[in-house]
Amino acid sequence: MARMPFATFLIICPTSFFLGILFTNWAYDNHTLWQRSEPSEATLQAIESHYNMLYLSPPIISRLLNTIIATGLLAFISKLYKPSESNLLFDGASLVLYFVGLVMYLTNIVQGLEIVHVGKYGKEVGRVDSLRVIAASQTILALVLVGVLALQAGQWYAEAKEREEMKAIEEKERRMAEEQKVVKAE
Repeated sequence: MARMPFATFLIICPTSFFLGILFTNWAYDNHTLWQRSEPSEATLQAIESHYNMLYLSPPIISRLLNTIIATGLLAFISKLYKPSESNLLFDGASLVLYFVGLVMYLTNIVQGLEIVHVGKYGKEVGRVDSLRVIAASQTILALVLVGVLALQAGQWYAEAKEREEMKAIEEKERRMAEEQKVVKAE
């Protein structure tokens, strides 16, 4: 069985953690994104209340989230130090997706939560549309994070297959060397 480096776990764990956080928000996002009818006033207030609770969470929560994000970034940097071809392809693409997710989180979601907290929705983008932007951003972020996980799984699979093939080649070369010894001995 192929071994997975510790840095890979330090990428998978924060990514999975954030997917879990996004999953908890989907109960609220469902009402703004996937329902055919406009959300009722009570539903909008519940969504705003949930987002306000997230925005007003104790500072330790945001520090913990920042630490988890930094752990993932450090893991990528450590995997890209003296990279192999596999690292450049899979980890490079994963890092790009991770940064896309980070930028989306900071620009759309964090700022959206601040707008909901303040309650100053734009004239062109109203209350419902602002909540939809947050919900859509969280859905896109979830897809980006699933992409990071898929690339890490793809890297693990590719490296495992490469090890199997190298083992098979070495075994074939060993057998050929033994056969040549037998032929020379005769």
